[in-house]
Amino acid sequence: MRTVIRRRVTRMISAFLFQPPLPISPKHQYSLLPLTTTQRFLTASHSFRTLSTKSIPNMQDSASVSYLSQREAAEIDETLMGPLGFSVDQLMELAGLSVATSVAEVYKPSEYSRVLAICGPGNNGGDGLVAARHLHHFGYKPSICYPKRTSKSLYTGLVTQLESLSVPFVSVEDLPEDLSEDFDVIIDAIFGFSFHGAPRPPFDAIIRRLQTLQKRPVIVSVDIPSGWHVEEGDHEGGGIKPDMLVSLTAPKLCAKSFSGPHHFLGGRFVPPSVAEKYKLELPSYPGTSMCVRIGKPPKVDISAMRVNYVSPELLEDQVESDPVLQFRKWFDEAVAAGLRETNAMALSTTNKDRKPSSRMVLLKGFDENGFVWFTNYESKKGSDLSENPFAALLFYWEDMNRQVRIEGPVEKISEEESENYYHSRPRGSQIGAIVSKQSSVVPGRHVLYDEYEELTKKYSDGSVIPKPKNWGGFRLKPNLFEFWQGQPSRLHDRLQYSLQEGNPAWIIRRLAP
Repeated sequence: MRTVIRRRVTRMISAFLFQPPLPISPKHQYSLLPLTTTQRFLTASHSFRTLSTKSIPNMQDSASVSYLSQREAAEIDETLMGPLGFSVDQLMELAGLSVATSVAEVYKPSEYSRVLAICGPGNNGGDGLVAARHLHHFGYKPSICYPKRTSKSLYTGLVTQLESLSVPFVSVEDLPEDLSEDFDVIIDAIFGFSFHGAPRPPFDAIIRRLQTLQKRPVIVSVDIPSGWHVEEGDHEGGGIKPDMLVSLTAPKLCAKSFSGPHHFLGGRFVPPSVAEKYKLELPSYPGTSMCVRIGKPPKVDISAMRVNYVSPELLEDQVESDPVLQFRKWFDEAVAAGLRETNAMALSTTNKDRKPSSRMVLLKGFDENGFVWFTNYESKKGSDLSENPFAALLFYWEDMNRQVRIEGPVEKISEEESENYYHSRPRGSQIGAIVSKQSSVVPGRHVLYDEYEELTKKYSDGSVIPKPKNWGGFRLKPNLFEFWQGQPSRLHDRLQYSLQEGNPAWIIRRLAP
């Protein structure tokens, strides 16, 4: 019986909890003043705009990462389950979650939903069972091939959990001849670092089949590509050549021979005492991420990057006649779907020389009178709008395959509106607006911090923080909307709302994609 193979992943999944969708006022407005429940939602993303761990991949040079021998890997596991108090099932759960999150980083369920986890009889197989369960909850459609089951309660429990989710189990005999017809991803969870010798039936035949695969399905190996020697790699040429390797705890020596495009380290758990004893150099994990990419970034053919959208049709007879109401409908649906910063929008302006510039800002209110955001009037966008008071807004809600474009003239909102909104903001944000002479050159970040600390002390008594005279809101009055819904084969839906001079009714036209 192999040493307990497991590894870690300290989850640290603590997350900022954003407010749930809030009710819309009877007038269907996102009003600015006073602080309505709607505005509290719209300002929440300003107050809690933390770094997304998912959107910023961390990269660690593989040359600076430690590699473990078979003996060291076994000793670390024994230490974790001995004096450090970890249980086998706990480490297996963390390892499987590491694998699932690594898969989700690269192979999105929209393109790679059909997953086959091939699980061996030991702890590596247990990792595969756990990974399949998490992938199910991530939106994938896993199946399990588990030929040599064990009667131990830990493993029977993992099987029961999958069966309760209606995850299908497939025998070796029932596997399709052409795996690419039924599966997009194969999880190789057959053998781990304690395995030695030649694979025996039925795994020898399975490994031979996996060796013959071409581009699809992709293969993800858990810790050790099955058929490899833990230290010497695929020295006999009889092992799997995976597209992704998820090393656990630390890469094993064989990982130096891995030449696939995606190498991840799963498990942010090694205690300092273990790292010091084995002189481990391990990467830092970004935010609450459960995995980190190591090695060289994959070569990407930019021309081949594309997504085949699948969405409900956007039909003329199903949309609102008023584009503001249609925008509110889509905005509400994006909020209900839990999208991050639903109110983020690209603002495009041009100066008097017709030179365009764009940046992301936050929508802070909208109704039939227009769309409102706030800024420093002396910033680049403020300067552009003073010279050419027209702008375009773009909302992009990726997870819903939707975007909305809005164009129109822009004007400053009233000083009273700006004053009221400014004082509804967190005090730190009020001070930040004073400190930041937006778009001006500063000698260093310390200058901003020093002034911020000085003003924080000045207003620590809770006194009113005055709004800068050069800070306030703009309102865009729309004269054109376009609602875009991604569709298969690039035949996207595009519905344009426009106004004709002297006619207050909106005209709806379908545009070619």
